[in-house]
Amino acid sequence: MNTENNADTRKTMGRGRIEIKKIENVNSRQVTFTKRRNGLLKKAKELSVLCDAEVAVIVFASTGRLYEFSSTSMPHTLTRYKKGGVIDYPQERSSEPATKEPNFAQKRKGEPNRDVNGLQNEIATLRLACMRMMGKELHGLSYKELHQLEEQLREGVLFVKQKKEEILLETLKSSRLLEQRAVEENENLRKQCIIQIYKIYTKI
Repeated sequence: MNTENNADTRKTMGRGRIEIKKIENVNSRQVTFTKRRNGLLKKAKELSVLCDAEVAVIVFASTGRLYEFSSTSMPHTLTRYKKGGVIDYPQERSSEPATKEPNFAQKRKGEPNRDVNGLQNEIATLRLACMRMMGKELHGLSYKELHQLEEQLREGVLFVKQKKEEILLETLKSSRLLEQRAVEENENLRKQCIIQIYKIYTKI
């Protein structure tokens, strides 16, 4: 019993550390939105398939863009919702397997398109973040978001400078090693020349 209580306490404390609040950094917010949105739509699709449930999800991004998922059709689900969930299913609720297979195939038919749309939206979000890092597509950003973007750019410039210094130090180190090897080779050649000259004079 004590072990179970301790485990429950640890779980509760672990969850308590996660603070759910608005992400202030605009780029991080966009990336998080894309990942969470795709996860939400995926879970909705799994719920509809595993439990034979009629599921509809509507998401509006902060930019006003619409994302949606429906296991049947959005107008159909909204109509059912407006009627309080009471609606007839002459085909979908039939007990005959032959009538269910076309409906299941129809559900699966649109899944690749949803996956492609999700990837396209994620690419568009990342592309927008890259454009803003280059100082473009800044319309619609608040002063605070622009300030955060400026801080990100400063950090990026600092990292670039540090990387340049590392490469420069490595280049200098390599140049010194090459120079040292050249000096050693010249010294060896000089010694060999002296030895050859000595041999010549001793023969005379």
